[in-house]
Amino acid sequence: MDWIEITVETTTRGVEPVTGLILMAGIAGLTVDDPKDVMDYLAGPQAARWDYVDDSLLLNPGRAVTIRAYVADNDQGCRQWDDLREGLLSLRESDAEGLFGSLIWRRQNVREEDWANNWKAYFKPFIVGDKLVIKPTWENWDEKDGRLVLEIDPGSSFGTGQHHTTRICLELMEKYIPPGARIADIGCGSGILMVAGLLLGACFAVGIDVDENALATAESNLKQNGVDPSRYTLCAGDLRTDTELRRKLGGTQSRADVVVANIVADVILGMAPYFSDLMKPEGRLLVSGIIDERLEEVTEALMRAGFAPLEAKQDGGWNGMAFALDLS
Repeated sequence: MDWIEITVETTTRGVEPVTGLILMAGIAGLTVDDPKDVMDYLAGPQAARWDYVDDSLLLNPGRAVTIRAYVADNDQGCRQWDDLREGLLSLRESDAEGLFGSLIWRRQNVREEDWANNWKAYFKPFIVGDKLVIKPTWENWDEKDGRLVLEIDPGSSFGTGQHHTTRICLELMEKYIPPGARIADIGCGSGILMVAGLLLGACFAVGIDVDENALATAESNLKQNGVDPSRYTLCAGDLRTDTELRRKLGGTQSRADVVVANIVADVILGMAPYFSDLMKPEGRLLVSGIIDERLEEVTEALMRAGFAPLEAKQDGGWNGMAFALDLS
């Protein structure tokens, strides 16, 4: 299948609202090129493990943040693009202070193999937290340090673990997933969090995404990591509007010990009233993808929805939080 690449120029502060519009348009395949992220990463302790960096990522560190979204070159993709374009126009009109940059967009056709090969220029194995190492399927990992190896091929979906939001979520999962847990990953994308949860001791994982292409990528990555199909299920739908999906996942036998949502603030806010329906009373909710400016808003919304905050993690202007149901 061929794809249409949509490139949007913005700022670091614009990443959250723009990616929110992309996700709400039902588009799961996206990448974020923020020069600040690259420089922060190369200045940190992980840099020694990134043995090759595409020179183009180091050029012009003052350049605009570039977000690339990918839609299928078909009728569904055209509808998704129309929704995204309307959202971008509204965002541009409302941004009187210019906080989100030019919001200029471009479109071009991209072959499937060209999209996939773009990742190979800079996606190398790297460690996360205390237990995991994430490596692309085309790389080797020779160290024998007892880490759990998670293989990932992002295909056409967002999710390699390199971005702050995913790393925060993985670190929270290390702490809050008990042995034998049932987990639900909302907005599963490439399936990276599902695979990680199962490697960390969960017995079953449910992945939910609005994009059926993302579900195909997630299933491919689950198989790549040797996960038996009896240990996971994948569901297409939007929990905010799909009452039948909420009913299915909210059944007594289907409720999760841990619900994970690595999305963006606006989508988390829209789902806040429904998270508790998917969880066991003693369950945990892990959310990530929240910029500093939206953290208080999201926290308050989840508390109004019946959750009590347990822990917050911050990295590079992004935040993740762990919540428990407030049973008092």
